[in-house]
Amino acid sequence: MSRGVLPRGLYAVLDDGGRPELSLAEQARLLARAGVRVAQVRCKRGPARVAWTSVRDAVAVLRAAGVVTLVNDRVDWALLSGANGVHVGDEDLPPAEARRLLGPDRVLGVTVRGAAGAREAAAAGASYVGLGPVFATRTKEVPAPVLGLERLRAEVQGSPLPVVAIGGIGLDTVTAVARTGVHGVAVVSDLWVGGDPAARVEALQRGFLLGETEGLT
Repeated sequence: MSRGVLPRGLYAVLDDGGRPELSLAEQARLLARAGVRVAQVRCKRGPARVAWTSVRDAVAVLRAAGVVTLVNDRVDWALLSGANGVHVGDEDLPPAEARRLLGPDRVLGVTVRGAAGAREAAAAGASYVGLGPVFATRTKEVPAPVLGLERLRAEVQGSPLPVVAIGGIGLDTVTAVARTGVHGVAVVSDLWVGGDPAARVEALQRGFLLGETEGLT
């Protein structure tokens, strides 16, 4: 896969704390059947060896279904599992080093807080940036101020890379976020609202497309 290619729209995040009664592989099966096109596998709880096994198994399910799959934080796990790429944050391996290990063809996502960070990520070889938090989120602790929609729009316009918005995004906000010109929207806990992942994924994708269309008018 080219390092510049990432499907537009919904960017599903599988989290080991999001549905603790489901393994990451079980989450992956449900979301792959629901039609997600891009997913990040995030596992931050438990011993490293157990976490690695969980990530490996989830990546295998997603890749078999043709889903563009990224591993959170761990470049080594991304390479070992055969994932399409990795997403690194503020405390992970520097983007330039991640790109050196990944090679030229895998996808590299980098968490940033604004367009300036996106420009630095582009220079380091990133494929896209994750920008947020757009809204307050309880999924993970983020030591950064909430952006809001207007600030998000401004930062997207200044970014040389595709932007995936993250932080508190759900069905009630996905259309408004898509209007800002983002390439994608990362959704974590809202994927599971209502108990029917297929219906929720469809609704989120439809909401993004509506906002994207409105943003072009």
